[in-house]
Amino acid sequence: MLGAAEPLLDIRQLNVSYENLQVLWDVTLHVHEGEIVTILGANGAGKTTLVQSIFGLTRASRGSVLFQGDDITGRTPDIIVRKGLSLVPEKRELFPKMTVLENLDLGGYALNTGAVDRTDLYDLFPVLQERESQLAGTLSGGEQQMLAIARALMARPSLLVLDEPSLGLSPLLVTTVLDSIQKLNHNGLTILLVEQNVQHALEISHRAYILENGRVTREGSASDLLSDSDIRAAYLGI
Repeated sequence: MLGAAEPLLDIRQLNVSYENLQVLWDVTLHVHEGEIVTILGANGAGKTTLVQSIFGLTRASRGSVLFQGDDITGRTPDIIVRKGLSLVPEKRELFPKMTVLENLDLGGYALNTGAVDRTDLYDLFPVLQERESQLAGTLSGGEQQMLAIARALMARPSLLVLDEPSLGLSPLLVTTVLDSIQKLNHNGLTILLVEQNVQHALEISHRAYILENGRVTREGSASDLLSDSDIRAAYLGI
């Protein structure tokens, strides 16, 4: 429930280094059930490293990641997905020589539950049903992003993490993709969003964090940050 006492995702003083280069410094943030929380920051701020750390793709040198109260720090990605987190990675990372349907089936592989009902996914993205037998690599950029989101949803997550879902899309498709994320949230899914489209991301979010040089420098309600003159100057150029 929105505003519940215990966060669904609770990141505590997370530090991550690549050899001698420290990328994240004591990053602390949380996401409550029912929220859309956005992480904003310039290129190189550490956003993708943070996402990778949540899913065990990058190891933390210090700090912890808790999901539903369970410490998942350092767990392998397959275990983390089975616990109820799904990732839509930056640049989509689809299997281009496999069909839309095959990509979707791989998204649900961790569940190991046999037949899967895709009705909700096709209601959200009708074009995917039309393209079921088409190779993923031949889809348009917008269709590929829809497929990447749908593939992540096949695992039936409690928390969906999206890393730059509007990257490389036209303004119209950015609106389509971000509106679909808001619709998923309205249907009960909790969202952690890393997004370069600051205006639209804050408009659909409940709260946001600003990440600069690997540190959280600001946090607050999305509406407060959107109306903040410093944030508007730094990220919106107005």
